Amino acid sequence: MPHGVLVSDFDGTMTSDDFYKLVASRLLPPDALTPWQDYRGGRITHFTALQTIFSRIRATEGQLLDLIGDMLPDPQLGLSISRLRAAGWEVVVASAGCDWYIDRILAQAGITVEVHANPCEHAPDGSLDMQPPTASPFYCSATGVDKAAIVRFQQGQVATVAFAGDGYADLEAALLADPALRFAKADLASALTAKGEAFRPFETWSDVAQELLSKGGAS
Repeated sequence: MPHGVLVSDFDGTMTSDDFYKLVASRLLPPDALTPWQDYRGGRITHFTALQTIFSRIRATEGQLLDLIGDMLPDPQLGLSISRLRAAGWEVVVASAGCDWYIDRILAQAGITVEVHANPCEHAPDGSLDMQPPTASPFYCSATGVDKAAIVRFQQGQVATVAFAGDGYADLEAALLADPALRFAKADLASALTAKGEAFRPFETWSDVAQELLSKGGAS
């Protein structure tokens, strides 16, 4: 049993870019992000926005594999996870994206961690068919995966829980973590700043790992 758990978003947190952004810019027409704009305007859910974007893809598996390579996962990801484990930490991925690309990126890097993400398959028409994980104890209709519920669960299991993320959908989960263990960038950093909430800024995921390791391990 680890002494501490880092619950981490994936797209834009463990990687440099988000899968849906690469899909929209390279595989879809100019109006590809209309569903995302509808989500930000409160007209549809985060899950529906991504599901709609992914359903419009018409690409071979090879094209999609090239795309996930361009998400640029932190090159120090595997080493950082190993160092965290040696210091008493475990890592749990909590993503409102889909497991199709997350599992492949982690496998390519030789990384095995607990992953909570929306199940997805590459369909015969070239789309990605993302479905809600209704059987998961952490399911919610808004994002598919309830990141805040994952943080609460881990807080009931171990003494120390950190959170790292970069998106608006990470806000509720981030607020559950102690400010010293709350890592944010991009949209999450903006949302926390707007609420007057403290956080630790980061650029790459290995920065987060290093900050935790500098604290001397999980308490």
